[in-house]
Amino acid sequence: MAILGSIIKGAIHLKDTLSSDSHPAEEQKEVLQELLTKAKDTAFGKFYGFSKILEADDIQSAFAKAVPYFDYHKMATDWWSQVYDGLEDITWPGKPNYFALSSGTTGKKSKRIPVTEAMLTAIQDAGVAQVQALSNFELPTDFFEKEVMALGSSTDLQERDEFLEGEISGITASNIPFWFKGYYKPGEDIAKIDDWDTRVATIAKNAKQWDIGALSGIPSWMELMLKEVIEYHKVKNIHEVWPNLQVFTSGGVAFQPYEKSFNALMEKPITVIDTYLASEGFLAFQTRPDTEAMKLSTNTGIYFEFVPFKPEYILDDGSLAQDAPALNLSQVEKGVDYVLIISTVSGAWRYLIGDTIAFTDVERAEIKITGRTKFFLNVVGSQLSVNKMETALRELEEEFNIKIPEFTLSAKKIDGEFYHCWYLGTESDVDESKLAEALDNNLKEANKNYKVARGKSLKGVKVTTIKPSIFAEWSGANKKKGGQVKMEKVMGEEKFVEWEKFVSER
Repeated sequence: MAILGSIIKGAIHLKDTLSSDSHPAEEQKEVLQELLTKAKDTAFGKFYGFSKILEADDIQSAFAKAVPYFDYHKMATDWWSQVYDGLEDITWPGKPNYFALSSGTTGKKSKRIPVTEAMLTAIQDAGVAQVQALSNFELPTDFFEKEVMALGSSTDLQERDEFLEGEISGITASNIPFWFKGYYKPGEDIAKIDDWDTRVATIAKNAKQWDIGALSGIPSWMELMLKEVIEYHKVKNIHEVWPNLQVFTSGGVAFQPYEKSFNALMEKPITVIDTYLASEGFLAFQTRPDTEAMKLSTNTGIYFEFVPFKPEYILDDGSLAQDAPALNLSQVEKGVDYVLIISTVSGAWRYLIGDTIAFTDVERAEIKITGRTKFFLNVVGSQLSVNKMETALRELEEEFNIKIPEFTLSAKKIDGEFYHCWYLGTESDVDESKLAEALDNNLKEANKNYKVARGKSLKGVKVTTIKPSIFAEWSGANKKKGGQVKMEKVMGEEKFVEWEKFVSER
């Protein structure tokens, strides 16, 4: 009998039973009050009058009126530049020990986002809450004795002045609680290997030494790692190496686009649990099995606001117009796309994280990620969000019985006419013109603005199919493999020229 597993599972069930029902909207009011109280004597808090906001009858409304929206560039230029220089009490009391480096999907130059001790504690608290939620997933007792393979960025953090820098997954992995170290794989030594290919090759070599029950990481990079392990050991699927694998905790991007190709690597179904860990914090995680939505982490140091995702509120560079209205959690509606705004215990204030979300259950504060503000294709009025693109591609997969885990596109002028030019990552050999016709029809059905645009200025759709591995090669050539790096779904004209040249050389 798995005695330790029984104890852990029993403790999780007991904790879940003793926990009172959460009230997300009320928790958010408390979080904002705590944030403002702790930061009121910082330079930022004094400049924007946090003490006065705290005296207001409605501090959520007062906060929204007093503090403008910040994207990374504005936050870094106006405030975090002083933190980089080592000054204290700028946007959060004291100064951080870490900076999370994030190139994300925007280019080679990394952003430097403060990570305070309070944020590390908040991330751990959210992680514990996620573990507690496992009681809802009917996992067998022995699962809680198995090891967890976390594939993130290197934990070998780099010193810069008085700070340590690395991607958020590397920072959090280097600060894992002592009680989890026995479960954590690939272990500290392998996790420190900076070169992603070398780290994955080392994981593959050692894979059979571990009894992996759960995987955690970004789907695209996890899939490549699993293929490497399978190939190294000359087996048909990953369960021949890790027979007790039962759970994949997916993070960074939606899992659905990778579902078909990911499941092809399995001998038996596994439980997929979505999470939303960004460089700015642990924002949400899935708490129950009968939904693909994630619950916002409403009581762990992050205050959320929501701006309706409308073209008139989004500037050309993807930032927000300052007159765009912001809603708090008590004001949102189900099924509406919102730009996500956060204020955190790392000293990010009314910060545009760059993602768009929609609520699937307002009372539970459950969301799904619908896209990126910069991945919004509105050339010639098509108003295509990533969510609509993904929906059209999933229909394409079903129609042609193919797998399309990766894609990118751009609006391109050809012979004086605008086309949406798609690159689909797939191993299939379906005729590209048939895919283009079907994709065009799917998009017309999914988006009325796209249908209108197709009758006017948008001439048509062009599709080019390429191997999915080329997307990883592009990320490796332009940024860095693994970690939090994600493929840009919509490219501007200049970047698309570089992309097409890169593809033509493969």
